[in-house]
Amino acid sequence: MFPHPRYRRRAYCRLLPFLGGVLGACTESPSVRTDSTSVPPGAARALTPADTDDFGAPLPIDARYATRVVSLNPTATEAIFAMGAGATVVGRSRWDEFPAEARAVPAVGDGIRPAVETVLAQRPSLVILYATAENRAAAEQLARAGVRTLAVRVDRIAQFHALVRTLGVALGVEQRARAVSDSIRGTLDRVQRLTAALPAAARPRVVWPVWTTPPMVVGGGSYLDELLTIAGADNVFHDVALPSPSVSIEEIVRRAPRFVVTSARQSAALRANATWRVLPAISRQQFVIEDPAITGRPSVVLGMAATQLARALHPTLADSLP
Repeated sequence: MFPHPRYRRRAYCRLLPFLGGVLGACTESPSVRTDSTSVPPGAARALTPADTDDFGAPLPIDARYATRVVSLNPTATEAIFAMGAGATVVGRSRWDEFPAEARAVPAVGDGIRPAVETVLAQRPSLVILYATAENRAAAEQLARAGVRTLAVRVDRIAQFHALVRTLGVALGVEQRARAVSDSIRGTLDRVQRLTAALPAAARPRVVWPVWTTPPMVVGGGSYLDELLTIAGADNVFHDVALPSPSVSIEEIVRRAPRFVVTSARQSAALRANATWRVLPAISRQQFVIEDPAITGRPSVVLGMAATQLARALHPTLADSLP
């Protein structure tokens, strides 16, 4: 699925929104589960989308299930540790490697279509899933086993903050959760204030490839598009609602980005790719270099990611940025 084993972790985190879209998570209508760990009989109609996770199960309203958490969602795992609740995590997916402390937690397999029996062997009281259609069966199996689940999908910055609030309640650390959100929001706001003061002509038009064959780019439905706006750039595919749309090279050329946002390693691959070299920004080697270890996941590093991008896009702001 991914181009090279060394890139699998980063590619997985960045392509989760794309994978979810392909698998149908975006198009499914939420359904309220009626198993013993979700909605009591007769209560389904009282629930609204604001009260439920992305699979329609009720959100936790207290920390009763927080004793043993298996998190198969990299964004959630990192947020839990940032809130100082890492001691509750007894299992993770093999992709959950941030922060470094998480690597000491037993890995129980993949975050997509997880091995439910392996997850259950950790005796979890709560399992956090990535909300893609391919994880619905696992959520239902876990519920039948009497385990509470929380399925969430984070494509946008606001969804990340909503997840942090939900985890704060679920783990009984609401004050710490607010502190995490406030810190990230403060950094993002500071970066945006600085770049908003730039003249319009100083905002470069950019394209951000996330896959080479077939060509896929960051679209308007992604947190990466939001980070570009905050950092003082205009994404030429901002008008495309998908997080990671598949596009043609001809369409990229037509939209005429001035710069290509990419990693140092990927920039070399794009220069060597005859298909991508037709893009003037690539033939002229006009790259904005980003670090996938920071930008590659919509998590507690969002403020760092915006700062890094702003520094690369607008070096004159470097001394003023957080």
